[in-house]
Amino acid sequence: MKLVPTRVLPLLFLALSAFVHPSAPADADPAWVKEVGAKTTPAAKTVFTAAKYGAVGDGKTLNTQALQKAIDAAAKKGGTVTLAPGQYLTGSLFLKKGVTLRLDKGVTLLGSQDLKDYPEIQTRVAGIEMKWPAALLNINDQDNVAIVGEGTVDGQGKVFWDKYWAMRKDYDAKGLRWIVDYDAQRPRLLVMANSSNVTIKGVTLQRSGFWTVHVLYSKNVTVDGITVRNNLGGHGPSTDGIDIDSSSYVLVQNSDIDCNDDNFCLKSGRDADGLRVNRPAEYILIQNCVAGAGDGLFTCGSETSGGIRHVIARNLKAKGTKIGIRIKSALTRGGTVEDIKVDNIEMDGVGTAILLTMNWNPAYSYSTLPEGYTEATLPAHWKAMLTKVEPAEKGIPHFRDVVISNVRVQNAKIAISAEGQPNSLLENMTLDNVTMTAETAGGLNYAKDWTVKNVKITAKDEEPMAVQNSAKIKF
Repeated sequence: MKLVPTRVLPLLFLALSAFVHPSAPADADPAWVKEVGAKTTPAAKTVFTAAKYGAVGDGKTLNTQALQKAIDAAAKKGGTVTLAPGQYLTGSLFLKKGVTLRLDKGVTLLGSQDLKDYPEIQTRVAGIEMKWPAALLNINDQDNVAIVGEGTVDGQGKVFWDKYWAMRKDYDAKGLRWIVDYDAQRPRLLVMANSSNVTIKGVTLQRSGFWTVHVLYSKNVTVDGITVRNNLGGHGPSTDGIDIDSSSYVLVQNSDIDCNDDNFCLKSGRDADGLRVNRPAEYILIQNCVAGAGDGLFTCGSETSGGIRHVIARNLKAKGTKIGIRIKSALTRGGTVEDIKVDNIEMDGVGTAILLTMNWNPAYSYSTLPEGYTEATLPAHWKAMLTKVEPAEKGIPHFRDVVISNVRVQNAKIAISAEGQPNSLLENMTLDNVTMTAETAGGLNYAKDWTVKNVKITAKDEEPMAVQNSAKIKF
């Protein structure tokens, strides 16, 4: 393939008289859209009041055993667990088949700040299968489960955030940035793993120690109308909003996320371990959602090893988010991100509106063991992280068949930053009906077969977008 030499193409337009413009007609939804989300919800049947099992909502009494007894009782017949208004301190709880946990207005679950109250389980964390503390709320190997209501789940995560930052300072000095996230164990707020027909609706989730909602190895999941607030009393590191990880037929809608990492994020495993599992994130619909603080309104990656495909993200808004639309990976991840449709997006005050990169955050993404360590005595998750992808070409990710349409951006720092690799071009991308105002237009590098229609970028620095090492870019 012959690449076009480095050059600059004129994508700078006059400012528009009106920012909002009509959207282009959307294509009909593919058939799989009708299959997303939970297909069943638990029958109400009997109500099990947590107080009858000893739960005390004084914010001080540890209620783990009492709440678990209520859940176990409801599981025997199928039913709903309810709590009187109050604050219920608890460690890890494990929901079971046929159970609805109803958190009414005025009810708050407070996560214990003692890691001993979160038993270690086998799970996957940031793309690596390993032992890790259970979440505050767990739905593992279950079917037909729901968590609903107007109540709150508060992870009280600051103690875990502080632990991370202290370890991070020490690990950075030792050249161990790549492993500190895995060694600094912090409970997630809500995890469903190997489960189906799960519904999460209406609740507020806040101050998670680590990721907030983790959908792992699951199918037919609905997350509807939740609120996430992870920047209360600090800025929690790695407090992603919703992570859909090697799962399928997932519906996320009507949700509002303010966190300190990716807001709505798709993942499928990291490096050699992710390639071993080789399970995609696929058939996912995210719609009618908003993001405030956070690293990405809509993100694919960086864990892409199992592939991410058949995704629609639409009717989304971001205000003050670091990145708007982001597809990221690393040169050891592998996997293909494809058949992604992003439509009707509004952004205000974001850092970069559209960011595509295959070499994201090298200090975190690549594992190198410093001198002074003996590999044979390392923990299992260190060894997993250090396992080389062989042949190396298997670690090269691929991005293709992405359609971004009807996007309106104002007050961005960078409009578009998109960079493939010489051996993995950004292929068959479409930008359609996109209007942006930004400090600078940005650039495109190592791309092929892009269709750009009705794209208007107004850059304050009056520099055009730089397009380099690319072929068949149709403007």
